[in-house]
Amino acid sequence: MLDLIIKNGQCYINGKLDNKDIAVKDGKILKIGEISEDSKEIYDAKNQTVLPGCIDTQTHFREPGSTDTEDLNSGSRAAVAGGITAVFEMPNTKPPTSNIKEFQRKLDLAKNRMYCNYAFYFGATADNVSQLAELKNLEGCCGIKLFAGSSTGNLLVADEKDIDKVFQNSSKVVAVHSEDEAILEVNKKLIKNGDVHSHPVWRSEECAMSSTRRIVRIAKQYNKKAHILHISTKQEIDFLSQHKGNITFEITPQHLTIYAPDCYDKLGTYAQMNPPIRDKPHYDRFWYAVKNNLNDTIGSDHAPHLKINKEKEYPNSPSGMPGVQTLMPVMLNHVNDGQLSLTQLINLVCENPVKIFGIKNKGFIKEGYDADFTVVDMNRTIQIKNENIESKCGWSPFNGFKFKGTPMATIIAGKIKMKDGKILGEPEGNPLVFS
Repeated sequence: MLDLIIKNGQCYINGKLDNKDIAVKDGKILKIGEISEDSKEIYDAKNQTVLPGCIDTQTHFREPGSTDTEDLNSGSRAAVAGGITAVFEMPNTKPPTSNIKEFQRKLDLAKNRMYCNYAFYFGATADNVSQLAELKNLEGCCGIKLFAGSSTGNLLVADEKDIDKVFQNSSKVVAVHSEDEAILEVNKKLIKNGDVHSHPVWRSEECAMSSTRRIVRIAKQYNKKAHILHISTKQEIDFLSQHKGNITFEITPQHLTIYAPDCYDKLGTYAQMNPPIRDKPHYDRFWYAVKNNLNDTIGSDHAPHLKINKEKEYPNSPSGMPGVQTLMPVMLNHVNDGQLSLTQLINLVCENPVKIFGIKNKGFIKEGYDADFTVVDMNRTIQIKNENIESKCGWSPFNGFKFKGTPMATIIAGKIKMKDGKILGEPEGNPLVFS
């Protein structure tokens, strides 16, 4: 007997939508096509679109250290509520995930507590470069995270000689928070107390571009893979589009949806993130990159903070906003608006993460692959409301926004973990496996 049949859906297979049924057994896709066998469970996907399980390649779930704001359980609930079947989670916790002991602790904390599948970044420091060469086969490790500029937490590798050593010793993709720490220090005088509009002035375009130029040069020197996170400037788009190959880059949904000064006028410090949201010419260039398949991934940079902290006077307010639950509604709305095609979105949240990071058996609806699916209704309009946010922070920068296109079910290893907005079953997520 089968475990699950997904019936009557339009399935995204081999780059196009096809009316097929999908049979699932023991967590794997057993058969695609006409299915006559009996099944323990049937999911009727009539008028819905069945996508491969979508992956959010940048999340901060704050555990250990700041579990009043988020933890691995609550963050994973937010993920499956938003149709996300797997996350990459960041190491800037307290203490940071920057040695094997802390990495194992993270895996132990995740076991039987996370609803979605997961992988963790290993944090680079100036002192742990000798360990970076030994991470190739570390279970559940998606890559090495390098903070070239300071942000939340105390993981920082600012000196060029240390950045050089990180790349020289890296055995996996190095994902980079790319801001130039020296420029951040010099620019501190430009911060205006109480005025969040000065955030992108302090964390300037040159601050981002200077760092990204350096990262690309060093990565190419050692023929290592660099993945530049949350690109925030049009200059970086133009520069990185000329340096593809080992260099890949990510844009966030918020950088594709809101822009300055409007976002700071309306949201104040709730729009504050690192690197910052900038004005419309940058936003327009991000869309140029998406439409022309220049960027490689979309990651939410889910970085929650409690309202009590976000409402502190700038610059005492922390940077970051939640996003794992809204990534898919935001991007499906953009698909419906004709900003990008469904194929392009699947490339960004399914296929490219698999190719860049070497994830096994994910990202495609194929026989023998893991039975992870994001089932969406492209015609359903939802309104984002703070009270429906699963994250412990309890708010979204998109509160009040209406989006057309929304996840209706999240299926992981053939088990329905979210249906019609309700989270089901037990947290049974597993570490992602890498080739």
